[in-house]
Amino acid sequence: MIIKIYLYFFIYAFFGWCVEVIYAALKEGKFINRGFLNGPLCPIYGFGVIAVVNFLKPVQNNLFFLFFGSVFIASAIELTAGFVLEKIFRQKWWDYSEVPFNIGGYICPLFSMMWGIACLVIVDQIHPLIVNMSAHIPEPASLIILLILSIVFVIDLVATVNTILRINKKLEHIEDLSLLIRKSTDELGENLATGVIALSAKKDELEELAEHKKEEIVEKITHAKKTMELNNIARKHKLDEALQHREKTLAELKKANREILEAGIFGQGRLLKAFPNIKSTLHNEALEKLKDHIFKSTDI
Repeated sequence: MIIKIYLYFFIYAFFGWCVEVIYAALKEGKFINRGFLNGPLCPIYGFGVIAVVNFLKPVQNNLFFLFFGSVFIASAIELTAGFVLEKIFRQKWWDYSEVPFNIGGYICPLFSMMWGIACLVIVDQIHPLIVNMSAHIPEPASLIILLILSIVFVIDLVATVNTILRINKKLEHIEDLSLLIRKSTDELGENLATGVIALSAKKDELEELAEHKKEEIVEKITHAKKTMELNNIARKHKLDEALQHREKTLAELKKANREILEAGIFGQGRLLKAFPNIKSTLHNEALEKLKDHIFKSTDI
């Protein structure tokens, strides 16, 4: 029995992936490999259908209890999955915040009702066919199939988790560089403004002094102008050197930021395409920059 349930899990996880791909194709007009994993599996569908089929078996002939039971179970699984994934990876993979009466952005009545309707069709029409078809598969063959699927599933899961962790590290670097670029830009602007203001203040000061005491201190003004000009030349030279240094540093930071954005991580493009509304709880600004870069570079 456990072997059959495990087999059903993979079947419905594959069906769920197909549903997601069809939905994305109708919405976007192109193929998008939807789902958390790289392979053609959406585990949340497998868990959802298996839970509904087994826990609601006593009421499977009562459409009312079957529908609302399916809504409750599916919503609970989606809520739990969304919450756990966010806490583990610090990313919100889907967000229903804009849909009325949502709960934390993880679930909403609209999609919960769709789950309920889908489960009615599955329990009444699809699952009996799956049971009959799987009954013709010999147990040794089922074990071999499940062993192969399990190995592939684990490898895919490990690869996906590794990709997410590397993306998070990349987002951290992008955010650190963005802060340095912003700080360098501010300092560059402040130095330019300070230099201009200082020169302007000296000019105004001399003009005001000359206006009121022309005859008395012509020689002093002339001397002061010469001294100030020399000082300004020295100050301007130092300021130019500082500005050149900061401009060079800023250019290097921007280059490093661009290189990090362009650095390829296996699976990052697929994940971000599969979850275009994903949000990071720690580095969302950096994530938006990364998404914008990837989507533009792939003409999405």
